Amino acid sequence: MNAHREANTATGSAQEGASVKYTAKTRTSGGRRGGVSRSNDGRLDVKFSAPGVPGTGTNPEQLFAAGWSACFISAMGVVARRMKVTLPTDVAVDAEIDLCNSGDLYFLRARLNVSVPGLEREVTEAIVYATHGETCAYSNATRGNIDVTVNVV
Repeated sequence: MNAHREANTATGSAQEGASVKYTAKTRTSGGRRGGVSRSNDGRLDVKFSAPGVPGTGTNPEQLFAAGWSACFISAMGVVARRMKVTLPTDVAVDAEIDLCNSGDLYFLRARLNVSVPGLEREVTEAIVYATHGETCAYSNATRGNIDVTVNVV
């Protein structure tokens, strides 16, 4: 079995000497149409159904949107603390992940709509853009791979 590993040139130097904080482990079978995915610790146990068809399961795009938005809010906290700003407790990110195709090629597009009630827009924008540009692991992972629009709402 061959393993393929590709370095992210944008963050490669920052990754040298990095320590692993957490490793998520899941086992998935069946794919997006009736499949299931479970984490090794039992905290995640989901059924899949394809978008737009009847079913009770979620889909990979919804999971990606939930994970990215949760990570983004946490990363905003890191950036805000660095800037000596207290974020309000009702920070929210509405993440939209588009599953697109062109012929047989499938790809994603994303929009992150960030709401920080009660904080000056200029300060909010500085936090959001630093979060997306430097701190959020999902933003770093997707940079250069998918079209992403970040909006302060």
